[in-house]
Amino acid sequence: MCGRARCTLSPAQAARAFGFPSTTTVGGAGGGGGEDAPAVPTLQMDRFRPSYNVSPGAYLPVGAVRARAPGDDGDGGGGAEEHVPVIQCMKWGLVPSFTGKNEKLDHFRMFNARSESIKEKASFRRLIPKNRCLVAVEGFFEWKKDGSKKQPYYIYFQDQRPLVFAALFDTWKNSEGENLHTFTILTTRSSTSLAWLHDRMPVILGDKDSVNAWLHNSSLKLEEITVPYEGADLVWYPVTTAMGKPSFNGSECIKEVQLRPSGKPISEFFLKKSAAHGQLVKPDKTSPEVAETQPFRTAKEECDELGENQPDKTDEQWPAEKQECSTAVKDEPATLEPQTLYTAHNIKREDVPESNQKQDISGIKRKIQDAEVKAETKAENTGRSPVGPVKRKEKGPKTASDGQASLLSFFAKK
Repeated sequence: MCGRARCTLSPAQAARAFGFPSTTTVGGAGGGGGEDAPAVPTLQMDRFRPSYNVSPGAYLPVGAVRARAPGDDGDGGGGAEEHVPVIQCMKWGLVPSFTGKNEKLDHFRMFNARSESIKEKASFRRLIPKNRCLVAVEGFFEWKKDGSKKQPYYIYFQDQRPLVFAALFDTWKNSEGENLHTFTILTTRSSTSLAWLHDRMPVILGDKDSVNAWLHNSSLKLEEITVPYEGADLVWYPVTTAMGKPSFNGSECIKEVQLRPSGKPISEFFLKKSAAHGQLVKPDKTSPEVAETQPFRTAKEECDELGENQPDKTDEQWPAEKQECSTAVKDEPATLEPQTLYTAHNIKREDVPESNQKQDISGIKRKIQDAEVKAETKAENTGRSPVGPVKRKEKGPKTASDGQASLLSFFAKK
């Protein structure tokens, strides 16, 4: 995160943002106006190019406390070795000093450093005691992810004062002996107000005390200084998506844009699709809380039409036993007589002679057969074919209930 920023500050504006002194040159005899200038040494500032769309690999003015030796290049001149505050133009994207002299440089690899883990990585850990620095910008950009789309936002102080970031710098020497000064911006977890936009944000030093503590107080615990900035004066607004191109530059980069609605209701999509196929969409009278969508209405109409054209298969789905029962009840409202008679083994054989028992059983069988024939005949006359023909009872071996002498009757005769 924090991979784009706006910086069009003059050296004097950068000096004031860092808390460094600045001077004002009084105009000549003509009474002209004066010009601001930093009252500290400035180094390699000719490499700085003001831009509304700064990306890693570009030069920015950086505030640091450095040991200046005689013969050190820059605008500040030489002198005895001493630690003085300076404003030096450095390249954004850290290149550790132990990087190979012929190695291809990648400034996008370490343009940010997580403050929670800088003590664990060799690239950053060795820089904490003496290589702290400050970076001043007018604002920075962050992208909000919305599915496959990304919307950039410009974040700045409401009173237009510069933002000052905590950073670390290093010096790398190439194969030709030239020194390259690079830096990385520290990041921390997002503040409460910016959590909706991104989970990370740069470490913003919002006042002079925090700026001085980071730059001069090496004994200060990092956890106390690298905290999210929670001030209400940090504001933002959406800008053009053309910010994604590093070549896009100018005041259009920070011009506020009006965002379109994130998306149309899905019901509109189906309405348009139905209209394209020549279908007439009727308004539904439903409550606003439970509105039927077009796919639901289409499915419902198809189900209703299918139900009207579907043949009645109730008789085919019912079991045969239930069909027989329903047919018997419909065609024969009276209860069949055999269903109410006692079976032979329930009659006391001591009171009824054996000959009478056989006659009664034969009569019962005839009545049952006659009732079955009547039911079948009546079903044929009404035009309804039963699902399965009424099966007549096949004659088989006689049971005790069919008049065969049981063990009880055998002892009774004796």
